[in-house]
Amino acid sequence: MAQPAKTILWVDDEAELLEPHRLLLEDKGYRVETATNADDALELLRRHTYDLVLLDEQMPGTRGLDAYRDIREISPTLPVVMVTKSEEDTTLKEAIGANIRDYLVKPVTPRQVLTVITRILDGPLIRSQALARAFVERFRAIESERYAGLDWRGWIERFSELMQWDVDLADAGELGLHESLRGLYPDMHREFANFIRTEYPRWLRELDGDRPPLSVDVVTEFLLPLLARDRKAIFIVIDCLRLDQWRALEPSLNGLFDVETTHYYSILPTATPYARNALFSGLFPGEIAARFPDWWGERDDEALNAHEKELLVAHLAELNVTANVRYQKLTTAADSDDLERHLPAAIAGDGVHAFVFNFVDMLTHGRSESMILYEVARDEIALRALTRQWFERSALFSLLKEASRRNVSVVVTSDHGALHCNSPATVFAKRDATANLRYKFGEDIRAERPEQALLFSNPDDLRLPHRGPGNNTLMAAGDTFFVYPTKLREYQSRYRGSFLHGGVSPEECILPVSLLTPKR
Repeated sequence: MAQPAKTILWVDDEAELLEPHRLLLEDKGYRVETATNADDALELLRRHTYDLVLLDEQMPGTRGLDAYRDIREISPTLPVVMVTKSEEDTTLKEAIGANIRDYLVKPVTPRQVLTVITRILDGPLIRSQALARAFVERFRAIESERYAGLDWRGWIERFSELMQWDVDLADAGELGLHESLRGLYPDMHREFANFIRTEYPRWLRELDGDRPPLSVDVVTEFLLPLLARDRKAIFIVIDCLRLDQWRALEPSLNGLFDVETTHYYSILPTATPYARNALFSGLFPGEIAARFPDWWGERDDEALNAHEKELLVAHLAELNVTANVRYQKLTTAADSDDLERHLPAAIAGDGVHAFVFNFVDMLTHGRSESMILYEVARDEIALRALTRQWFERSALFSLLKEASRRNVSVVVTSDHGALHCNSPATVFAKRDATANLRYKFGEDIRAERPEQALLFSNPDDLRLPHRGPGNNTLMAAGDTFFVYPTKLREYQSRYRGSFLHGGVSPEECILPVSLLTPKR
């Protein structure tokens, strides 16, 4: 069924000169109505619906910019293109300040007018169609490509590509194609778990071999070069931020920074006590427990992260780096308000200014406990949108704007990601097993279906602290979460559909690390 023609109102006192423009527009499928003054145009707008207004700035009577303000009252979202003979900067700035959609300087050709109208009215559809064509063509190739031959670089490239398609298709409203893309994820999760099962222990045995950057390498490889160059660096860790969420935030930064993003792999388990401590300390959890027993102990909760500043200071000292370290963790609204009030002081002086933002992690955890959060962050698309909405009004964005204004470069990363989990995986364990949903430690612990989890019996394979003889490490693969046979229904009703972490998936393991260089 043919779509009705889009209607354009052209307001210009020289309407008789517009005939060539009108004929071209109508030949291209648009319907054009004209008015020779602002009063007639406003009356037409009150009685009819239009898709776009072309508005002359210099007309007898009410000038175009004054008429534009009246148009906004009648139709606040109607796109308006200003057409003027004036090339003065003041007119251009006034039009931009009034939020005019576009600006043309006479004389204009019919083709120029058509280009602007097509971009405004049909641009989103044209871009969506082009994206759909490109994805359909690439999808066939992705389907035929296999994961088995990928090394760690290949996994980053493949996962990064899939995440970009995920973001782009969702933003374009191509939800049917997005579902096709999601159909590739079960195979990806299964093959990634097989890859990590063999390669991760090898990476840790052969630290000087061909391996990816890990959590323990982030400070050395990404922060230190910046500190050596500028004697000052801002280091930001956004807890539990996935790669696709970072891709959704990046466009907000393009006006402030040149953004250079690469990737690293989180250590296992992909949980805050392990991954973030490794990130700040440059040490694996077993090494932290041996070197700083008072800071580690036998706890499993996030109290293990109480010494992140001290770990970073010790790490820099071991690297023979002399630098002041300032550290701030933001968990509450009061923390954010305090940072907003003291932004210049928060990043004043040389050295490392480290910040940990916990909102995304709190959102993913709180979603399991709150029906309201569950509804507004129902899936990955909604989670990205909510993360973007938070970011644009956050103390983090204010901090980054202040860094750009003061010409201070920033390293931004995450400690681990999270996975949308829908499949319960039954596990058997003794009473000593830990309570985590995507990873567990315990004696004789095992999964009912071995393909749903990775089992490690030797903590040295993961460089984890020793917990006594017979203790195993079990980490979830795919979109599973662990349940006990006696609590199957309780766990299913409570945790199905939750965003969880601690297991083995690209979403949890492959993380962005970005260098933000202020635009000068």
